[in-house]
Amino acid sequence: MATAAATTLLAGLAGPALAAKTLVYCSEGSPENFNPQLNTTGTSFDAARPVYDRLVDFIPGTTQTRPGLAESWTVSEDGLTYEFKLRRGVKFHSSKTFTPTRDFNADDVLFSFNRMWKNDNPYHGVSGGAYDYFGDMGMNEMLKSIDKVDDYTVRFVLTAPNAPFIANLAMDFATILSAEYADALLKAGTPEKLDQEPIGTGAFTFVQYQKDAIIRFKAFDAYWAGKPKLDNLVFAITTDASTRWAKLKAGECQIAPYPNPQDLEVMKATPGVVLMQQPGLNVGYLAFNTQKPPFDNKLVRQALSMAIDKAAIIKAVYGAAGQPAVNPIPPTIWSYNKDITDYPYDPEKAKALLAQAQVQLPLETDIWAMPVQRPYNPDAKKVAELMQADLAAVGFKAKIVTYEWGEYRKRCQNGEHQMCQLGWTGDNGDPDNFLYTLLGCDAARPGGGNLAKWCNKDFDDLVRKAQQVPDIAERTKLYEQAQVIFHEEAPWFVIAHSLVSEPVSDKVVNYKLSPLGSHEFKEVDLK
Repeated sequence: MATAAATTLLAGLAGPALAAKTLVYCSEGSPENFNPQLNTTGTSFDAARPVYDRLVDFIPGTTQTRPGLAESWTVSEDGLTYEFKLRRGVKFHSSKTFTPTRDFNADDVLFSFNRMWKNDNPYHGVSGGAYDYFGDMGMNEMLKSIDKVDDYTVRFVLTAPNAPFIANLAMDFATILSAEYADALLKAGTPEKLDQEPIGTGAFTFVQYQKDAIIRFKAFDAYWAGKPKLDNLVFAITTDASTRWAKLKAGECQIAPYPNPQDLEVMKATPGVVLMQQPGLNVGYLAFNTQKPPFDNKLVRQALSMAIDKAAIIKAVYGAAGQPAVNPIPPTIWSYNKDITDYPYDPEKAKALLAQAQVQLPLETDIWAMPVQRPYNPDAKKVAELMQADLAAVGFKAKIVTYEWGEYRKRCQNGEHQMCQLGWTGDNGDPDNFLYTLLGCDAARPGGGNLAKWCNKDFDDLVRKAQQVPDIAERTKLYEQAQVIFHEEAPWFVIAHSLVSEPVSDKVVNYKLSPLGSHEFKEVDLK
């Protein structure tokens, strides 16, 4: 439920502010901070996205890229050198404590990437200094140099060709920060404010954040792409799906993401509400921690993949909005291997494999369940309960574990779990964003996004090779082979791909569902 303070703040918008165009988005959770370099969750990305731009942007509602802060770029014939021509006249926001003295330029690009890349950058260790996305994608090894050619030209040189590089630069981790603002905060002895009181070049200026309650933004009049049609943007943090739906019906918010699947038919029939739907570029999964016995044995992982009744989970939790997953990438993405057959639900075969693996039963273990609803998993606790019952039938006594969302993600990435639920919505429409980012050896490090902590050389070699091949057909063959290895090794129990649904007020204009799971407002209007 909304806190009293949040209700008061929202009520305050009902006066003069609502005479202007104010869109209220019922966000499902609180951000960890307001710097996308430090995050990997959609909740935090959404909260920071109004403030920032990137060199490259995604066209809203698509996985296609377009120029962002870079108005153009060229690529060398060998695929190693990318030269970006930056936009001129791009303004940074001002705040109560900071007024920029210059426009965006190459110094801001170098600062933003060097903070993540260079250990000796004065900001590298600020706010924990964990640049998980940058690290999981192997950017440390991929980059050979980033150079300022002049104030409005930046050159990236790679150590090897990387087919998805441009699409990667459109992702949230590649956000461009203000070097001038960073310098001012460093001199004031408060560098962490860079990540909590954001200043960017984006369509909206950050106004206020009240933890677990509300985030307020206002339109940036000097936005380089033109002032947004909305005057105010409000994130009303509302963790319960039923409450989000109630607020939408009451007109207290105009967009309510991640609805309860059982409410979808009612939403379709509700006057004043448009239920937007599309297949999600996502996957929900249970990661087995392959560094902890008995999950270090693939026979055990295969057995548990047969012990869990996937069809029952889909029926009970996802309903018509869920499709059983077979591979770690969704069937809506190119290179999906349709020839792989899923593990059957077969508890007796599971018991036989456990006996072959010489597992001493009964065995105590855990299943971690996310505290928030995600597009790939609307009710992780319910999923965990169903898994718990199925695993008990083959001798695994699993305790359900959960934490606050930011803490949950951190602990799973550190490998504290034995079995951990999570999922992924693609960030750029490329299979690399799933297979390398989530399952490559770089991401199996402590703190990395490979929650199975699974490092398979044959798999890793295939997905690394695919990064360096420009031909889609050849990349497809490599990714299909990698999926065969994944299936045999079973580091995850893949659960489902979901149909993404979002109820929206019919007063909202030009809002687009993103296949990448992001929520964008810079081109949105209200009737």
